[in-house]
Amino acid sequence: MEKNEIEAILKGHPFFEGLDAGQLSAIADCATDSQYETGQFIFKEGQPSEHFFLIRSGGVALEIFVPGKGPIILQTIHENSILGWSWLVPPYKKQYDAQAVKPVKALKFDGKKVRGLCEKDPKLGCTLLMKFSEIMSERLWATRIQIMDIYGKES
Repeated sequence: MEKNEIEAILKGHPFFEGLDAGQLSAIADCATDSQYETGQFIFKEGQPSEHFFLIRSGGVALEIFVPGKGPIILQTIHENSILGWSWLVPPYKKQYDAQAVKPVKALKFDGKKVRGLCEKDPKLGCTLLMKFSEIMSERLWATRIQIMDIYGKES
């Protein structure tokens, strides 16, 4: 995928709203096109967190493994969603498993490069931190709901 195509996708996506043309261009330089087949893990809990994703199509299940119960789906991420936030905060480790439940097309962003952009442009860093904080909050809420469901059911 050409850089101008990536820039157009970012420009039209609500997550990147408020970024100027230079910031969008710099972030586009950090993105590559990626695809995952149904059943393929995009990442696993505990792995180094080096990327985040803009899901362009398909579906991704965010899962945790619960001893004695197996994998539990916390949330399913669909088209136009952002996947991954732990690339932004130390210790840069994935907190969940992410598995494609439908074939996935995504933009994959190099987290280390984006962190470097944020260090050079504190306004960009602040904006992205605020946007990713919303995602973290959503994931924590989904986890809370699932934990209440897990422990609310009789075994």
